[in-house]
Amino acid sequence: MRPQFNTNPLSPLRLRRATSLLALGMLGLAGFPAVAQQPASVPEPITAAAPPARPTDFLSPAFHKQRRELLRAQLPARGVAVLFAAPVRNRANDVDYVYHQNPDFHYLTGYEEPDAVLLLFKEPRTVGGQPGVTEALFTQPRNPARESWTGRRLGAAGAKNQLGLQFTADNKDFAAAGISWADFDKVLFDNLPTDTRDDSRNPADLHNLVATFRQQAGLTTGYNAAVSDAENMTRRYGLRPGAAGFINQAIKETPEIAASPLIKDFLAATTDAARKKAIEAHPPGRLDDATLSEKLDELRAVKTPEELALLRRAIRISAQGQREVMKLLRSDMGEMEVQGLHEYVYRRYGAEFQGYPSIVGGGANGCILHYETNDRQRLDNDLVLMDCGAEYHGYSADVTRTAPPSGQFSPAQRQIYELVLAAQEAGFAACKPGADFNAPNKATQDVVAAGLLKLGIIKKKEEFRQYYPHGASHYLGLDVHDRGNYGPLAAGNVITVEPGIYIPAGSPCDPKWWNIGVRIEDDALITATGYENLSAEAPRTVADIEKLMAEPSALEGFKLPDLK
Repeated sequence: MRPQFNTNPLSPLRLRRATSLLALGMLGLAGFPAVAQQPASVPEPITAAAPPARPTDFLSPAFHKQRRELLRAQLPARGVAVLFAAPVRNRANDVDYVYHQNPDFHYLTGYEEPDAVLLLFKEPRTVGGQPGVTEALFTQPRNPARESWTGRRLGAAGAKNQLGLQFTADNKDFAAAGISWADFDKVLFDNLPTDTRDDSRNPADLHNLVATFRQQAGLTTGYNAAVSDAENMTRRYGLRPGAAGFINQAIKETPEIAASPLIKDFLAATTDAARKKAIEAHPPGRLDDATLSEKLDELRAVKTPEELALLRRAIRISAQGQREVMKLLRSDMGEMEVQGLHEYVYRRYGAEFQGYPSIVGGGANGCILHYETNDRQRLDNDLVLMDCGAEYHGYSADVTRTAPPSGQFSPAQRQIYELVLAAQEAGFAACKPGADFNAPNKATQDVVAAGLLKLGIIKKKEEFRQYYPHGASHYLGLDVHDRGNYGPLAAGNVITVEPGIYIPAGSPCDPKWWNIGVRIEDDALITATGYENLSAEAPRTVADIEKLMAEPSALEGFKLPDLK
């Protein structure tokens, strides 16, 4: 997994960047090859041959249509939901990261391109002169010249025909679509993109789509996303233990949060009854950036059979990666090589990406929760923690195993490993429908605390947090930390169970424990009667790991020549 910093969801993370793309047209004049120039546009479309065959197990248009209808049914009367595609994110100069769609947008449409906006109407509306519209998608237009450089586009017609949207149009038509925003009693939106580029050559890019929405819907320039986040988190989780502490921490990072009337009244309250009254006195307004997120949390937390098929595939691929790497693991390997082996297996089985940056930490690096540098040259005889997950058709696995490159656990490594494994078994036992979301976490904490006391690593039970600082579970799906309401577990939830113990050098304990980092993480489907471990194919016990590591790998003969 990528462990969450805690199990309290009052930790909003936002990326706020603004970038601009430099045109390459002048490079040809400076002596650079003409191939570096990208044409801005070609007005006349061309008829193209059918594209090559792609995988056939993507989510169907019927799935996305059902998701839209379920969400639309939950909209308030005279309401509209507005969702934007994800921004294109720049890596360096004229190189962008591989595009990754907003998971909510993917969930509702299956559309995988940028510069788009989706509208869902509670009651039929007239859009672009067409009456009776309940859903409208505005997409980036076809542009054959650009498509020859950056890939095929669906365009409005393609989105209508292939994705089954009722109304589609080019994004340049959004501003003049005739949507009467004043007629809506509720305008629901969530996390407006702020790290957008304003491309002067594209008057309907995401930056302009958001600006059009803000202007036409009446979202004032005084809207502050960080303040709104804090208010929404307070409404949802304000009655949970520790909420006030998280709000005060947010105020340190963003002082203007303290001026919110809701936050003022909430922090002034001294009882749960008074806090509840403060929250109820400040509901979301007409322009509501809270309710849509809550509805999507409910929908996405319970996986459908179609989603589970993709999740199972991603998880099985990840488990197979763990198996093959364990067979190949040697003391003279480096972390980066281990990472590459995992990711090769993913792609060999058709997974397009990793669900998150692979974590491969040997020894001291395994004690860093989100270690991603992966550049230690030799693992030697230190344990190596491998937190890696394949992403298959948008759905992410999250599987962690810890193994000894020598093929055998040392006595100290074995003791810590078996303590973590016992904690995970206790966490699994707490996975049942109706249980509190925190139940698996609490079960793992009790076992870790008792075990560390018994080993003499801590002197007081509460000191266990020094060596087990994260929560044991999070939802899993289109996001590695997926949407969910953190309420009672329900059949169809997929969660992680991932206890860990991390003892960096210099810790106040016997040095024989130093630089031992162990995490064991599996992906559990909550069923009607308990749970199913979806990643069980990756061995977990000491005996099974050591036995597998003695077996040959299908990749055993793969050796590249030395570069002199």
